[in-house]
Amino acid sequence: MTAPDPAVGRAVATADVLVVGGGLHGCSAALHCARNGLSVIVVEKDTVGRHASGVNAGGVRRLGRAIAEIPLSLAAMEIWHRIADLVDDDCGFRPAPQIKVAETDTQMQALADRAAMLRDLGYAHETVLDRDELFRLLPAVSQHCVGGLASLGDGFADPYRTTAAFRRKAERLGVRVLEGCAALGVEVRQGGFRLRTAGGPLDGGILVNCGGAWAGAIAAQLGEPVPVEPIAPMMLVTSRLPPFCRAVVGAAGRPLSFKQMDNGTVVIGGGRRGTIDAGGNATRLRLGELAKTARTASEIFPIVGRAEIVRGWAGIEGRMPDDLPVIGPSSTTDGAYHAFGFSAHGFQLGPVVGSALADLIVGRRPDLPLAPFRIGRFSASIASTAPGGAPPPTDRCV
Repeated sequence: MTAPDPAVGRAVATADVLVVGGGLHGCSAALHCARNGLSVIVVEKDTVGRHASGVNAGGVRRLGRAIAEIPLSLAAMEIWHRIADLVDDDCGFRPAPQIKVAETDTQMQALADRAAMLRDLGYAHETVLDRDELFRLLPAVSQHCVGGLASLGDGFADPYRTTAAFRRKAERLGVRVLEGCAALGVEVRQGGFRLRTAGGPLDGGILVNCGGAWAGAIAAQLGEPVPVEPIAPMMLVTSRLPPFCRAVVGAAGRPLSFKQMDNGTVVIGGGRRGTIDAGGNATRLRLGELAKTARTASEIFPIVGRAEIVRGWAGIEGRMPDDLPVIGPSSTTDGAYHAFGFSAHGFQLGPVVGSALADLIVGRRPDLPLAPFRIGRFSASIASTAPGGAPPPTDRCV
């Protein structure tokens, strides 16, 4: 819809919901809002899935989640196992064990302690593997490994394909996606918001901030600045190897995310970070750190030492100081909502976060504990380090 506005001299596009950010969480929020009968416009400064959502490791895991995230992760996993019902595409989802390997007895004890703690909390999805069980699931793992911790019903998916599938299904339900359309600023108005964008102003009754590493600028303009840090987790892919691993593997004592694809290539990450260009929209690999990632993989799986590194990349993601995302309503502004700062482990949560946001927007109480993710948890620390309240708005938000 459009409405005339004499102040801008042209028609202003309107929607019930304006979503800032075209990553997985933005597209999921748009899809679920549309499923609830709302009109939606998504604005994305680049292209959908350009940054973290399209280039991450694709892990669909419950294993190793922070305690606060476990209820969301469990609910998300139920959606992943029937993801085609939601978006008409299986998103490349493949069920596979997620396994964290222990290389020492001390690490093994820490994994066992975690599993016991989860059982005490009523969670049974993480299972301790002794050495024999580890080698049954990972016959190519190095002989020095002593056991592990597994979530056997997890998996992985194709991140870009997934984000694109959410976008396509949202568009089929009437969502408008505006790419190359940076959000430049937000104005709170009676009954809603005006979003200034590179493509002109947009009006909406609801604002959803899914801006990833750039989401802090929108939050600041709503009077609730947050310490979101842009990071660039690196990934690499090897040449093809004979099949040897049917799980997604991490390490208890050092950074690793490891899986072999159907074509034989191995995708390796684990959180070592590249650098972000000053403009904040491109990354550079740190080859020395990437070499450490490759070395870790070859020490845990010696067969990887035969492969060549084909390419590497890094996507830009937003990290919060406590490594927990911000999910839920604004603490200052009625009608504004946030979902950002997933700190390099938000991919699996995308389907359920969009659903929870839509529930909040239409006045339903989500059947999930969102209090640990409230944006207001940072207000005291920000007030103590940055007197004077919110920083002034920037010219470019997302």
